[in-house]
Amino acid sequence: MAVPSFLARERIVARPGFNRWLIPPAALAVHLCIGQAYATSVYKTALVEHFDSSLTAIGIIFSIAIVMLGLSAAVFGTWVDKNGPRAAMFTSAVFWVSGFFVGSLGIYTEQLWLLYLGYGFLGGIGLGIGYISPVSTLIKWFPDRPGLATGMAIMGFGGGALIASPLSRQLMNVYDPG
Repeated sequence: MAVPSFLARERIVARPGFNRWLIPPAALAVHLCIGQAYATSVYKTALVEHFDSSLTAIGIIFSIAIVMLGLSAAVFGTWVDKNGPRAAMFTSAVFWVSGFFVGSLGIYTEQLWLLYLGYGFLGGIGLGIGYISPVSTLIKWFPDRPGLATGMAIMGFGGGALIASPLSRQLMNVYDPG
């Protein structure tokens, strides 16, 4: 699959003297964003009440997202390496945002299956592509320290819940104070 020229791998070659330590903060930022998936426990009770559903039915949303994370990471891993981090993160963002949009449409229309499709399926694909891209990029920039490189990216994924949990609570209070 061809990518637009502004996302092409050839356009992301670092200049001579580029400081490789500028890459980890970007990888951390990406993982902080997609790590929001771990904050689903904050709003699961509200979703149970909204859909008049069971905790199990709501928990399936997170399960689908995590399964899709693993599957899409496996399926798109070679594509990520071939096309580079810029195209991968653009694709990840499109899936992640589309997942949120379809999921929010499901909440608005009270259609749980749209939440499964949006947040679970589409968002999960975005998670998978967004998860592997920063990790593989850091490993290439830090071949002398692969463990450190992986750890720098992965800590952001867990840290995403640290940021997203209180933020989700605040947003729920603003938009659904009942």
